[in-house]
Amino acid sequence: MPELPEVEVSRLGITPHVLKQKVEAVRVWFPTLRWPIPEAVQLLQGEQVLAIRRRAKYLLLDCVHGTLIIHLGMSGKLHVLPTETPRQKHDHFELELENGMSLRLNDARRFGAVLWQVPGETHVLLASLGPEPLTEDFDGARLFALSRGKAAPVKSFIMDNAVVVGVGNIYANEALFATGIDPRRAAGKVSKARYEKLAEVIKVVLARAIQQGGTTLKDFTQADGKPGYFKQELAVYGRAGEFCLSCKSTIKQVRIGQRNSFYCPKCQR
Repeated sequence: MPELPEVEVSRLGITPHVLKQKVEAVRVWFPTLRWPIPEAVQLLQGEQVLAIRRRAKYLLLDCVHGTLIIHLGMSGKLHVLPTETPRQKHDHFELELENGMSLRLNDARRFGAVLWQVPGETHVLLASLGPEPLTEDFDGARLFALSRGKAAPVKSFIMDNAVVVGVGNIYANEALFATGIDPRRAAGKVSKARYEKLAEVIKVVLARAIQQGGTTLKDFTQADGKPGYFKQELAVYGRAGEFCLSCKSTIKQVRIGQRNSFYCPKCQR
C-alpha cells in the first residue's frame, strides 16, 4: 500500500506537468472506486490547477471551485502521459490538460478514491487528522503526552492518524528498529527520552524514503513509471528469518493490529 513517502513522491512527480495547467476534460471511466466519484469533479473542467498539496496520504488539487482529493488506496498509481496514449486496463480517471498531457489514475484493486472538497470546508476524511510528521508540529513531547496510560502497542500508537499522519506500516517498523524500541511494548511504557528520539528518527526515515523515490514492494511506481528505491535500505521490514544487520540475531515477525510487524528480539526492548 502506498504510504506517505510514496504519495509525496507522486505529488513531486506530477507537479511539473499539472500545476498551473488548465483542465480541458475530466473523464470518469469507472465511477465507483472505494466510494462513488462525485459529479462535482466535473467542476475542474475549464479550471486551472492552482496548487497541488498532500495531506497525510491524500493528494489535493486545488482550483477556484474546490479541491480534487485523490487517495491511491492499496494499488493506485498516478501517471502523466500524452493524452493520445491508449487507455490501459485499470485506468479509471483522467484529467486532460492543456499541455497535451493527461493525469491518469490506475488502480487494479479499486480501493483508491477520487473525491471533492467544497471551498471553505474540510472533507470529513481530513477533519480529524493529526499533524504532518515532517513539520515542527510533530515531536517527541506530543508522542509522550498522548501516550500516557495507553496499553496499545507503541507500533499501533504511532500509526494512529489522530496522533501523527502517514507513519505507515513499513516506516513504523523501520523507525522502531532504528530507535531500539520493541513494537509490542505498551505505548504508555515508553519514556519521554525514547519518544523524542523516535520522533526524530521518524522524520529521518520518511525524508530518506522520499529522497529514494519511495518503496516499491509490488505495485507502487513513480509518476514516470520508475520504482522506488528505498526497499534496498530496509533494515527490518520483510526480513523475517534473516540476520539482524546490527547484531546478527534472527529477525522475528508478529501480527500487531492486523499488520505484519518485524523486530530484532535483541536490539529492540
